[in-house]
Amino acid sequence: MMFSLSGILCLALHLLPEVKSSMVKLHDNGYEGIVIAINPSVTEDEKLIQNIQKMVTEASTYLFHATKQRVYFRKVSILIPMTWKSKSEYLLPKQESYEQADVIVADPYLKYEDEPYTLQYGQCGEKGQYIHFTPNFLLTDNLAAYGPRGRVFLREWAHLRWGVFNEYNVNRPFYISRRNTIEATRCSTAITGRNVVFNDCQGGSCVTRPCRRDLQTGLYEAKCTFIPDKSQTTKDSIMFMQNLDSVTEFCTKKTHNTEAPNLHNKMCNHRSIWDVVQESEDFQNASPITAMKMPPHPAFSLLKSKQRVVCLVLDKSGSMRAEDRLIRLNQAAELYLIQVIERGSLVGMVVFDSIAKTKNNLTRIGDGNAYQNITGNLPQNASGGTSICSGLKEGFQVITSSNQTTSGSEIILLTDGEDKNISQCFEEVKQSGAIIHTIALGPKAAKELETLSNITGGLRFYANKDINGLIDAFSRISSRSGNISEQAIQLESKILNVKGKTWANGTVSVDSTIGRDTFFVVTWTIQKPQIILQDPKGKQYNTPEFKEHKLNIRSSRFHIPGIAETGTWTYSLLNKQAQPQLLSVTMTTRARNPSVLPIIAVAHMSRNTAQYPSPIIVYARVSQGFMPVLGVNVTATIETEDGYQITLELWDNGAGADTIKNDGIYSRYFMEYNGDGRYSLKVHVQARNHTARRSLRRQNKSLYIPGYVVNGEIVLNPPRPEVKEDLAEAQLEDFSRLTSGGSFTVSGAPPAGNNAPLFPPSKITDLEAEVQGDHVHLSWTAPGSTLDKGKAANYIIRISKCFQDLQHDFDNAAVVNTSGLTPKEAGSKETFVFNPELFKVENDTNFYIAIQANNEANLTSEVSNIPPAIRFFVPQDSSIPALGISAISLAIWGLVMILSAALPAAAAVSGVKTRSPPPPRLSLRPLRGNNSCGGGAGAASRRLPPPTAPRAPRPGSVAAPPPPR
Repeated sequence: MMFSLSGILCLALHLLPEVKSSMVKLHDNGYEGIVIAINPSVTEDEKLIQNIQKMVTEASTYLFHATKQRVYFRKVSILIPMTWKSKSEYLLPKQESYEQADVIVADPYLKYEDEPYTLQYGQCGEKGQYIHFTPNFLLTDNLAAYGPRGRVFLREWAHLRWGVFNEYNVNRPFYISRRNTIEATRCSTAITGRNVVFNDCQGGSCVTRPCRRDLQTGLYEAKCTFIPDKSQTTKDSIMFMQNLDSVTEFCTKKTHNTEAPNLHNKMCNHRSIWDVVQESEDFQNASPITAMKMPPHPAFSLLKSKQRVVCLVLDKSGSMRAEDRLIRLNQAAELYLIQVIERGSLVGMVVFDSIAKTKNNLTRIGDGNAYQNITGNLPQNASGGTSICSGLKEGFQVITSSNQTTSGSEIILLTDGEDKNISQCFEEVKQSGAIIHTIALGPKAAKELETLSNITGGLRFYANKDINGLIDAFSRISSRSGNISEQAIQLESKILNVKGKTWANGTVSVDSTIGRDTFFVVTWTIQKPQIILQDPKGKQYNTPEFKEHKLNIRSSRFHIPGIAETGTWTYSLLNKQAQPQLLSVTMTTRARNPSVLPIIAVAHMSRNTAQYPSPIIVYARVSQGFMPVLGVNVTATIETEDGYQITLELWDNGAGADTIKNDGIYSRYFMEYNGDGRYSLKVHVQARNHTARRSLRRQNKSLYIPGYVVNGEIVLNPPRPEVKEDLAEAQLEDFSRLTSGGSFTVSGAPPAGNNAPLFPPSKITDLEAEVQGDHVHLSWTAPGSTLDKGKAANYIIRISKCFQDLQHDFDNAAVVNTSGLTPKEAGSKETFVFNPELFKVENDTNFYIAIQANNEANLTSEVSNIPPAIRFFVPQDSSIPALGISAISLAIWGLVMILSAALPAAAAVSGVKTRSPPPPRLSLRPLRGNNSCGGGAGAASRRLPPPTAPRAPRPGSVAAPPPPR
């Protein structure tokens, strides 16, 4: 049977919470807990705080009216960096941190990149990660180009909170509509304007001319720009141009432009912005406030970050004797104290079994022998029961006894034991304001452990039998202040099962953004191996230069002097024992200098919990500053409680689980469940053969408006600074990064081997169609048999002159014979050529194509995106003038426009006026061919014969549906 589970899949993805920890709550129609954090590198400026407050206050009013009097901003916290001077009005934060902020204020990596944007890579309706404003945007008058800052904030809030997308497309600014008119990609189509090409721009003066048709595509030439009229009457849409005075609403089902080739239509299946917003959890219990005409002003709290305070709370109960857990705890904790924790941090330590005991009060890391004083007190004997609450309370005592507050302090809690009484201290933990990171060691750690992380905004990890799981967890717990240059970066973490009397070899890349404070660490299970470490210039470091801890915790480290050499480091380890043993290799470093931001990798799952059979998504973000890094190999390793490992190659191809191609977000569906319990995630990033590059491409940034049409003349805004191509698309050297993505919990899953295909192939979202001669050339990325894994069984391609037929009645559209088309492996590039005999491919013929994929279980994917296929020919002497957007026709022949240019330079903010003579009177006529659609009624009455019916079309041709009954 033909059966699609896409609706169930979408529901499952939508209902479960995202992994990003946000403190925002909607209470009585007002948003509370919003955190706006300023990066420590931003220069202190009181005006910055004032402008943030003004922006949010303006946005609250816009938000209230745009949501039809449903929601507004009530309570907002502004997190001041520790680098700014203290003031009496600044309060201490609790769980608020830069790392978990909803809005961040930070300088861009390149000084020209000031457009506001939201980091958003989830599916339709899923929350984004954060909004990014630059100080320059907040301190400079950008009114002409972006509109009031309050409107910009509202637009970005819609991205962040409700998971909607842009209604413009800088890569496809125009499209040919079903009425055979060229339209600007926008919503709604009621927004009017002119289409021009800017020529000969010198200083503040430009000459414009009308846009010409491209002879290949039928669209306007590449340099054509849509300039909106300054005066509009339409109220929508905020997600297209929030800067127009009349625009105060989102597109609704009535006004939505389903044809526009924008990201919102692609991601949200052509639904309107307002339809998606109304489905969010915020609007389920938020009725309009009819009695309130204007919302109250938001209340602001100014919070100032403090120095980092961390207390280790470590389990030493009797179960820690098993599987060398106590040894592994010591190895990982020592690495954290020496290599990971930032200099100047205050660190204390508590150990617990049935009772808790303070081993170290808060000690400043970097002062004298602080490392030795703490590591010397790591627990050496395991005995007793497990009382997690006792450990936490003792940790709070360590913090407060050193004249520090638990608010904003961090506790790293590691335990392997069960504790039925852990819930008794949940409320005390919540009231403390502390952030609790939890590490579950082994499968029997208390099942409620992760609740402590969830209620405090902390990280959560699971480590199994080898040392690397613990090392990876500790390495990920870095400062939450936003000071990336001081954070430890993990380059390697590998476990090696080395046979007796055998060498094991490996390499690690050190790039030019890192190399300060670099450590190479080796651990073993039986006896210390012989170690050889060689830098890129051939200098060797040998076993005697590696230091061991006096407590004999089977770990040896070498601190590379100065700045580590850039290039490939090689290592060789000789297991001197006759029997095999496990050896581990870890390499950590920091940014080379504060002025050059390092390349980093951040990984996480789309949710912290998974209910079988719902799939979840693995995400890895690779970036330098705020710039995406492309062209790297990203591999995720997911490990279950019993040690079973699943390896996934993550893709940035814009297909399957990946939202946008080439945005530095590498993604993949995960559905290979192996029973219930905790699963851990680790991601390895490698750039090889000089294929990596950084990019300025960002789909969700606010649209820069070059100017407006005012009283028939184009008034230009100040030009946007252009970034040199070599800076924007710079090639990067080879590098490697490794990071933990924390843990997630699975329930309801069968044991390994009992997983049947439960999902259809993933939706094809990048189908492209091009007419060449009498044939249509299609290309797309292959989905899998199950979502984005494996190989589909077959494809179903259909064609229609009506967009709506394919969107709403796909099964009854004309079918293309694909018997000669064999699906490739997921992620591969597919191509197919066919002759649409049903439709005579004449000049100006416009029709639409869509595709579905089937798997062996006869499960069918959602209908793909629906691109038009157009054959177009224009005589070489023809051109099309700039017209009001609603009056553009594709059948204007032989018109020549003559432009004049003597234009005065404009002032900085008021812009430049460009003049062109009024267009001559035009006689418009429709295109040849009839592309009118009669809606869904006629299409619904058609019935398609089965593909095996007699007189089937040839492969690559189109079968006509039977006549109506």
